[in-house]
Amino acid sequence: MADKVAVVTGSNKGIGYATVRELCKRGVGSVYLTARNIQKGQEAIKNLKKEGFNPLFHQLDVTDKDSVKVFADFLKRKHSGLDILINNAGVITSNFTETTYEDSVRVLNTNYYGEVTMQNYMFPILNDNARVINISSDSGHISNLKNTYWINRLTKEDIKVEDINAFVDWFLDSVKNGTLNEEDFEEMPLLAYIISKIALCALTRVQQKEVGRGISVNSLNPGYVKTDMTNNTGYLTMEEASDAPVYLALDVDQSVKGKFFWFDKTEKEWADPNQKLFIPYADMERQLNLI
Repeated sequence: MADKVAVVTGSNKGIGYATVRELCKRGVGSVYLTARNIQKGQEAIKNLKKEGFNPLFHQLDVTDKDSVKVFADFLKRKHSGLDILINNAGVITSNFTETTYEDSVRVLNTNYYGEVTMQNYMFPILNDNARVINISSDSGHISNLKNTYWINRLTKEDIKVEDINAFVDWFLDSVKNGTLNEEDFEEMPLLAYIISKIALCALTRVQQKEVGRGISVNSLNPGYVKTDMTNNTGYLTMEEASDAPVYLALDVDQSVKGKFFWFDKTEKEWADPNQKLFIPYADMERQLNLI
């Protein structure tokens, strides 16, 4: 364990921060806390060191190809490879109930295209039998869609990244042109976030098919967590939410690949649209109204 190298993206706060702490607690030798903002990242490192942990820091912006490349080159020089990659960096819609083109582009650039960039630069330096965990959401389950064309295209066995890109383009074009059809989705609030997480789960399956070398790639719904992203509403603390990512990073059998996990460490069937595995927005709205 002491010789393992782990990276957690977007980890200066929230679930990522708690996951870094737990990986350190479990004895992973080199755990990289990353953040876009250097000052915030270094402050997070300082706080963890006060608790007796010793994570490392590196600047990382998943939406910036140069930033990702610099970090990948650094890891290759410093450690020769990477054993654990937890793609945690993500953003939510700025307005929970309204969908705009500019905001949708922002969300998808981080939550989906950012993960594609991470794949392009980080997967080549993954060690054999490395583990990748893509942090998704209940919003990422296919049951959030009602459009049968896209359900069938995204869940087919021979899905390619081009299918996912076409799905994202279809959504963005619909937003830009004002042609969104409510009948295509289970709910309209948080729509760009939902699309980004569905795309990420589909990407997980593509990544697993293509990666080889014994590497496992799984996606995870960490639960409805009390973080800044949810305006501190939710059912789980950050510490509770870090349990499942670390389980997938260290404990689950290496043969488990290309799956979708729930925060309670149970595996769910991502491609079954009849399993309504999402929290209705009304539940979140009730929590928000209590603040």
